[in-house]
Amino acid sequence: MADPSNATMIEARRFRDRVEAGRLLAGELDRYVLRADVVVLGLPRGGVPVAYEVARALRAPLDVMVVRKLGLPQQPELAMGAIASGGVRVLNTDLLAYLHVSEDTIQSVAEREQRALEARERAYRGMRPPTDLAGRTVVLVDDGLATGASMRAAVSAARQRGASRIVVAVPVAAPETIDEMRREVDEIVYVQAPSRFSAVGLWYEDFAETSDDTVRDLLQRAADVS
Repeated sequence: MADPSNATMIEARRFRDRVEAGRLLAGELDRYVLRADVVVLGLPRGGVPVAYEVARALRAPLDVMVVRKLGLPQQPELAMGAIASGGVRVLNTDLLAYLHVSEDTIQSVAEREQRALEARERAYRGMRPPTDLAGRTVVLVDDGLATGASMRAAVSAARQRGASRIVVAVPVAAPETIDEMRREVDEIVYVQAPSRFSAVGLWYEDFAETSDDTVRDLLQRAADVS
């Protein structure tokens, strides 16, 4: 696992793409290879190509944990929280209080995003039911961690669905988010944590958007070999 204090080494390294990032991340998770209790969940869309490489290396089942950001109506890019599969909602209470966001506004945005979340799950899985997480070690994978809002929603959803151990695994993360996430999960695994993080996409040479078709294809390929 990378040492966040080793800034010179870390800041010189960019991943070629999500495939390379996933393979390097898998190398940090080799203690979970061939464990019957392990399941890998990717956060769509960008986390799924990374998760596919992790699941393949660990020889573990792959599924998705769909998360939707709750953006402020006047500033959609600013997250006031997130929702995840299973009806989980995580809110940024400090931001909501500071901006005096009403409960009606929160509910309206959450209902809209819930409909989009359910449509995404149907599109990705088809008729396959969600993987049973009860008593499992769940490895939650994304292509990076900036604020961690989406991952926190995913963690809450995994706990609600009965996961016995939760491991957050990402190729790159902001050091302060790693410190915060350690208090919320059983383990956090990463390849590098640049001291001048800025944004996830800066640490990839190719950070092209992952399509819904790619997500469906990777999930189907993983199901075919499981």
